[in-house]
This record gives sequence, structure tokens and C-alpha cells, in this order.
Amino acid sequence: MNNNIYGIDFGTCNFKVFCKPTGKILSEKNTIAIINKNQMYAYGDAAYAMYEKAPETINVTFPVVSGVIADYAFLQNMIFEYLENKMRGKVKNAEFLVAVPTDITDVEKRAFFELFYKSKYRPKNVMLCEKPLADAVGLGLDINEPTGVMVVDLGADTIEISVISLGGMVLSDLLHFGSNRLDESIISYIRKEFNLIIGKRTAKALKEELGSGLPGRTETMVIVGLDVVSGLPVEREISAEIIYEATKSNLESICTSIKMILEKTPPELAKDIIHAGIYITGGGSKITDLDKLFTEITNIKVNTCDNPEQSAVRGLAKIASDSKYKRIPYTVKTNSLK
Repeated sequence: MNNNIYGIDFGTCNFKVFCKPTGKILSEKNTIAIINKNQMYAYGDAAYAMYEKAPETINVTFPVVSGVIADYAFLQNMIFEYLENKMRGKVKNAEFLVAVPTDITDVEKRAFFELFYKSKYRPKNVMLCEKPLADAVGLGLDINEPTGVMVVDLGADTIEISVISLGGMVLSDLLHFGSNRLDESIISYIRKEFNLIIGKRTAKALKEELGSGLPGRTETMVIVGLDVVSGLPVEREISAEIIYEATKSNLESICTSIKMILEKTPPELAKDIIHAGIYITGGGSKITDLDKLFTEITNIKVNTCDNPEQSAVRGLAKIASDSKYKRIPYTVKTNSLK
């Protein structure tokens, strides 16, 4: 790999970019605002500011859904616009290292590859990296060792539970729901219990401020919603206990999936996991006491980290810079693409 390398992690809510020449990691909302059906009006944080507030003439959309590309053309336009104009990077003849979920199809992985390979900027090389491996490296773990590591990446649309050893995936399970499902549960619960309609941004704010893996929080938050009966906007105070009840069943589903992967883990690797603990990352891992809930369910300690939403892109930065990880990235055969 040369020095002109970009490491990119496309998430449902945010995309994160590592630029090797500057050593910086930047994050932006993975959101696009479209006008006249086919013209990009805004992207990133500016587009997300319009979410649930834009008129009918502006369509605010998320180009990555459930870990895969949902809008290829606009995503390609957005990422290169961002690299050129906001990061002011040298894009032509650059190398790209892209994090991809493990349990998606080869066709879906190829789409991430072609996003860069088939662009007009003629990249020197495009490499893919399994996201759980990037997460583990970003967490400071040496995944080349013959030691079992369990990583749970809690994203917005997906949750990936993985067991890693010797630089490869031993077990992996991709759940097609994430913290966005918690938002939906909060919306449904508040409508059912209080006849109050709230938006997704309000639900997300409630989750981030009051959400918890365990009961017992006493904080409250005042929100504004539409009364189902009168149709008028009203204020209401929502407690953390209400948010816990709204999200409890979703959190139990995640716990069940973690237990299922642990049950499938070979005994020698399971011993390593018990010794080192489970590592949780991704934006969803910031929910208060989620680590304590997982510990309570599995009887295994759970490790958290700072800025968990950036662990994968931090891992890409190390993989792009350290030769001991050179066998982890892989490319796609390009014969059929020419």
C-alpha cells in the first residue's frame, strides 16, 4: 500500500473516513438530500439537519440500509464529493480500504468494491476488510494471535456478533436490526401508552438520553409530540423507566443471539473469551448499563471503549499502516468488471 490511502467505514447513520496522508479520522452523517428526484441537494450533516423537517420537494434518504448499499449512484457521488471538497484529499490514483459486514452476499460486497473501482477517479487499488476484524484491531487487540476474541458491533441497522482467532472469522452472526429498532419501539410504546406521536429524531434523543440496559434510572426528559385525539402538539415528560420498558424486549433479543454464538464457540476459544471478556463497540454500545446487562446474562465480563462508533475506522487506519496486518484486506477479481 502507498501513502495515499483512505480507510472508509460506511454505517447506516454515519460514515467514517481515515486519511493516511493527514492521519485524521473524520465522521459525517451518511445522509443525502435529493431534489428534483435525481439531483443531490445536500449531503452529510447538512442533509441530516433536514431529516423529518424537509418539504415534499426534498427527499432525505440514507444510502446504506442494513449494512448494504441501497442507493449506489448517490452514495458514490457523496463519498467522492466529501473526499475532494471537505477532506481536500488527492483522490485520483489513491488506494481505498473499505470495511464490509461479514454475513452479506458476495454480490453485496462487490457493490462496495465497484463503488470505488468503477468510479471516474481510477483508483490504484481497492481492498475490502471484514468489519469485525477492523473493529478488533481498532480496539487494540492483536487478532493474529491464536486467541479467541468476541466482538459485538451494535450498529444502527445491524448487529454483528463475531468470534475471531488467528486473523480470521471463526463464527459470525449478522442480525438485521440495530439501535434503529429501539427507536421504532420507543415510538410505538409512547403512542400506545400516551396517545402521543413522536418523530424518529425525538425517539433517538430519548434512547440516547434515557436508554438503559437495566431498570432503575430516574432521569426524565421533556418532549413534544402530536396528541392522537386532538391532533395538536403537546409537551410531555418521559421517564427513563418508560424507555426501558419500551426497549426491553429488543435488548433481550440481542442477549439471546450473543448466548447462541457462545454456545457454538469451540471450547478452547470459549476459554479465551471468558478470560478476556466480550468486547462491545458501535454507536449502540453507548446505551447506559448495556455492558452490565450482557454480563448479567452471560456471566462474562464485558469491555467497552471510548468513541465506539469509530473503532472500525481506527482499525482500518492500523491495518493500512502496519505490515503485520497485510494479509487481512482482500480484493475482488476484476476480470468480469472490465
